[in-house]
Amino acid sequence: MNLPYLNPARAEALFDALARRILIIDGAMGTMVQGYKLDEADYRGERFAPGFDTRHEPQRDADAQPGHDLKGNNDLLTLTRPDVIGAIHTAYLEAGADLLETNTFNATSISQADYHLEHLVYELNREGARLARACCDAIEAKIPGKPRFVIGVLGPTSRTASISPDVNDPGFRNTSFEELRAAYREAAAGLVDGGADALMVETIFDTLNAKAALFAIDELFDERGARLPVMISGTITDLSGRTLSGQTAEAFYTSVAHSRPLSVGLNCALGAKELRQYVDVLAQVADGYVSAHPNAGLPNAFGEYDETPEQMAALIGEFARSGLLNLVGGCCGTTPAHIAAIAAAVDGVAPRALPVAAAA
Repeated sequence: MNLPYLNPARAEALFDALARRILIIDGAMGTMVQGYKLDEADYRGERFAPGFDTRHEPQRDADAQPGHDLKGNNDLLTLTRPDVIGAIHTAYLEAGADLLETNTFNATSISQADYHLEHLVYELNREGARLARACCDAIEAKIPGKPRFVIGVLGPTSRTASISPDVNDPGFRNTSFEELRAAYREAAAGLVDGGADALMVETIFDTLNAKAALFAIDELFDERGARLPVMISGTITDLSGRTLSGQTAEAFYTSVAHSRPLSVGLNCALGAKELRQYVDVLAQVADGYVSAHPNAGLPNAFGEYDETPEQMAALIGEFARSGLLNLVGGCCGTTPAHIAAIAAAVDGVAPRALPVAAAA
């Protein structure tokens, strides 16, 4: 079924921008949050402070339990420290980002179960999209004529449907397609209602997880009678050149192409140098647009990322000049300085041309 777009004007603006230039996706959220050195009180805020009187707010009974630490749940900061998340969004926009990813990477019931906050999933996604939309609107007011777009992020969850977590029981699974479908549908509904311009199923290490997400998105669109552009970004987990569930970049693309995504790309796990050959593969086989948002190099012995903005931008610039890219940004370890350098490196470089059949 060919559904109309929920917001035809925004979709048309996105298509027009993609046809004219390489678009810039923002960088890492976690790296930036770490710089604020937030503590448990910051994550809890007033709403989720230990000892909150739950008798008057029964839906918050799990929120206020002092026995469950919330530090590290960056998605929750959308509700408790929107000033921090908004400042990070704005810094990326000011660095040149055209597309802003929502702070919802772990905002599914499966991932939020680690914090006993499953009941907040819809709100986390809706407010994540609203906050990103407000930041985009503010920068558009300052710089008219250059639209900025909100990508509603659907992360991979903390479980895999294809691989057993128990080496002694290869047939065991700690999640199912149906559980993933329900989790993704709830999250996607919040992103749509919050005003996302597109949805991105990203950091995909298990294609079966991604298929559950794409199925849930299609269900939601059918229910609403309208759709958003859908972006897909997989993860080559190591130098074997495969996803965690064993697919090559070409096989991964073949597995998700049926969903007619706006773009297919790769992010995380590898730096730009290591990721290049796999982005090249996608550029050769993809009917739609190709994206990449690699890490700032490979992590060092302390789990930190040392690649400078200049080093990363030089590598990404070559991607662009070789005709591999339509959208590019940064993942782990990247900062607004990295995004500014990448934006400068691809400025004026023609975007990858779509295959003739796809462009027709």
